[in-house]
Amino acid sequence: MRRNRNTSLDTAVTDFILLGLAHPPNLRAFLFLVFFLIYVLTQLGNLLILLTVWADPKLHARPMYILLAVLSFLDMWLSSVIVPRIILNFTPASKAIPFGGCVAQLYFFHFLGSTQCFLYTLMAYDRYLAICQPLRYPVLMNGRLCTILVAGAWVAGSIHGSIQATLTFRLPYCGPKQVDYFFCDIPAVLRLACADTTINELVTFVDIGVVAASCFVLILLSYANIVHAILKIRTADGRRRAFSTCGSHLTVVTVYYVPCIFIYLRAGSKSSFDGAVAVFYTVVTPLLNPLIYTLRNQEVKSALKRLRSGRGNADGAK
Repeated sequence: MRRNRNTSLDTAVTDFILLGLAHPPNLRAFLFLVFFLIYVLTQLGNLLILLTVWADPKLHARPMYILLAVLSFLDMWLSSVIVPRIILNFTPASKAIPFGGCVAQLYFFHFLGSTQCFLYTLMAYDRYLAICQPLRYPVLMNGRLCTILVAGAWVAGSIHGSIQATLTFRLPYCGPKQVDYFFCDIPAVLRLACADTTINELVTFVDIGVVAASCFVLILLSYANIVHAILKIRTADGRRRAFSTCGSHLTVVTVYYVPCIFIYLRAGSKSSFDGAVAVFYTVVTPLLNPLIYTLRNQEVKSALKRLRSGRGNADGAK
């Protein structure tokens, strides 16, 4: 993609206008309430999981729930980077975002999003070891190794976000400054650049699309082995519990990865459908995680019951 516009310091863009999600004007108030409710439920649901894992000794000593707590923490911040800006677009407030704010939003979105991508892969690997290598699981996945892997995911995510933000905003932007999207993301911002964006699109394809697709393939391979192991379980109850735990994880992973791959493997696309697809992994997935992991995970539900009963006993003692 090449730009033929003339660039100069006098016409450099100092802010952008986020056009937001296309919607009928008469639904503005309704959509404001919907996204506001989604944001509140996302924060409360993920906070509940964080507190439950932290407060219950049976959960925070196990790698599976350490990873789940980290996922909830990521979801809270990822939602906070995106959803408040969507909500603001349904109000009469200015849709402008400062240039620095746009840089920060793009960086944190890709930092948190890629860290989440790596974390889903770690969660699949953890379930693979727990089900396919149960006798060796305490050795292969202990608390120390889990901490190291999570730290590695955070570092890799930070590097990824820095690379994408640097490459995107090293380009000159001289107008127009209307971003036809609901947040500052790479494909939408690159369309406004006054320079050749071929290298950026190639890096986006490789660094995001291919990496995300590779992680997704690794997750599917892990679950293929898991399903094969589950089918060997003799008791129907054992198969049901294993399928329930893994099925919830795979549901969330699919909702996150498929739209992500769809968008970033088509970095040069100008389809208005991309915004609707992006809502799934930026807004819906952070909401689904606490719902699926609490409603379909018996151990989390048991921990919540223990917390409630403990609080009730404490109140009675007073």
